[in-house]
Amino acid sequence: MMALPIKDQLKFWGIAIAVVLIVLWALGNVILPFVLGAAIAYLLDPVADRLQRLGLSRVLAVSLITLVTLMVFVLLILLVIPTLIKQTSALINTAPEVFARLQGWLTARFPELIEPDSMIRQQLGAIGETIQSRGGELLSGVINSARGLVGVIVLLVIVPVVTVYLLLDWDKMIARIDGLLPRDHADTLRQLARDIDRTLSSFLRGQGTVCLILGTFYAVTLMLAGLNFGLIVGFIAGVITFIPYVGALVGGVLAIGLALFQFWGVDGETTNWLRIGIVGAIFVVGQFLEGNILTPKLVGSSVGLHPVWLIFALSVFGSLFGFVGMLVAVPLAAIIGVVARYGIARYKNSLLFQGQTKDR
Repeated sequence: MMALPIKDQLKFWGIAIAVVLIVLWALGNVILPFVLGAAIAYLLDPVADRLQRLGLSRVLAVSLITLVTLMVFVLLILLVIPTLIKQTSALINTAPEVFARLQGWLTARFPELIEPDSMIRQQLGAIGETIQSRGGELLSGVINSARGLVGVIVLLVIVPVVTVYLLLDWDKMIARIDGLLPRDHADTLRQLARDIDRTLSSFLRGQGTVCLILGTFYAVTLMLAGLNFGLIVGFIAGVITFIPYVGALVGGVLAIGLALFQFWGVDGETTNWLRIGIVGAIFVVGQFLEGNILTPKLVGSSVGLHPVWLIFALSVFGSLFGFVGMLVAVPLAAIIGVVARYGIARYKNSLLFQGQTKDR
């Protein structure tokens, strides 16, 4: 049989991709547990494969992974999450006092800039009150949502079940998908899939480990330094570390600002510059570890995901598909990046780029 013309193939695959995007948009948050389950299974598949190479069966490997994950989850529920919620609530309630002290500091040093009835002073007070009111509403909404029946089912039942089933049959699914590839393009698609897997594994697994290590480092060291909200600051800095420099910048500004609020001398007290310097040094050390040890060792330099591209992908997919879009933004950005690099390489080897005669 003759292969389909290129034009017809492009038309077919274009329609298929459009249908998938429409289904994703239509289903929205309905597919959230399945997306989460697939993502977790993808991240844990190398662990299961390694356990199999050590002599365990696939069922026993998945059972061991499930047991360890369950234990970690229970420990987080009992030890970390209550403290995290408590510190978040306290930080939100402290916001008006922070901005009030900022007003006092500015007034004392720049009296001509901030008059008692000036717009700047009023705005600072309004910002603090807004953070307190809106932040409290947001935290209350998140907690109430997590306690709801749907949240419990998604987090405690559907996602683990989907993850376990996908993890058990991951290799079989990959083999079945491989058997459905069009024969004329199977080798090319396999190479693209390997490139995509390498990019995703380097970024998701590597950068996820970096986020976990740095978040733990920031949280523990900030609490040891005596910062009141060290755990929540470390959590925030760790979560957004996947965007290079942004995590350290945001976390550092937040931590130093809180340190100035906590350790700045008022009413004749001496400012504790040592504590403030220690807080700043923690983020300097964290940035050094990230840039010179963690990221080169765990992520590598061949991921090819520029921070601006990541922010753009998160914005676009988040606006189109909501929270599900934000979850799949990084994988889709990696896939698009790999396909784009492949297309550019093919373009540079084509007559369209080189013309009729090649440079000698």
